[in-house]
Amino acid sequence: MCRPTYFAVDYAINPWMDPTAPVDVDRALAQWTTLLETYRALGHTVDLIDPIPGLPDMVFAANGATVIDGKVLGSEFRFPERAEEGPAYLDWFATRGFVTQEAKSVNEGEGDLLLTDRYLLAGTGFRTDLHAHAQAQELFGRPVVTLQLVDPHFYHLDTALTVLGGPAGIAYLPEAFSAGSRKVLRQLYPDAVIASEIDAAVLGLNAVSDGRRVVLPVQAVGLANQLRERGYEPVGVDLSELRKAGGGPKCCTLEVRA
Repeated sequence: MCRPTYFAVDYAINPWMDPTAPVDVDRALAQWTTLLETYRALGHTVDLIDPIPGLPDMVFAANGATVIDGKVLGSEFRFPERAEEGPAYLDWFATRGFVTQEAKSVNEGEGDLLLTDRYLLAGTGFRTDLHAHAQAQELFGRPVVTLQLVDPHFYHLDTALTVLGGPAGIAYLPEAFSAGSRKVLRQLYPDAVIASEIDAAVLGLNAVSDGRRVVLPVQAVGLANQLRERGYEPVGVDLSELRKAGGGPKCCTLEVRA
């Protein structure tokens, strides 16, 4: 995770961002700290990368890389405003002994590359290029399933789909995907949790699951109830200030699979 010391909405690179709207950095930091403390209370280990001045979106650590089996695929961002984040995250992993590989095309990390028990689900349409899917498959040796995103409000896969593990496998918003991708998801995950547009609109699907406990925005009440009915334990957190930049719990969380 990366502390939102320099968090701001100074530019607009997704529909959630409005540079004219006020942002309370102290509130963003307090909400982020609650997320950090929630993970630790659940028994998870959290490492921190130092924030860099001039990179207000660096708090969204999920975009910084993809880490599977101790191998790290770096990120290359679509927009120049975030370009310097990629090398910073890759250097962090390299200095800690991870095997690292630079991105060969636009690749926004776990924003668009989500690991399940059998597949690496890979989003495209707004940010990550198809070429990055092929690079990920070669590096990680996991079968990649490409999914086409069609709604700019759900510009990353992790805003439209959550890997839950357990009996449901995933939760997702069908309307965020192309017709073909919806068919693929129905075939692969017939027992998936289907989220409502109301819950997706508060980034309810930008969640983090350890297979039983699911950390998600507290505003996603309907999704939390669905998860509870399916045997999961929803853990609500308020990241409404960070949502002004289009981020939620998952955006703030890069999973390190050593």
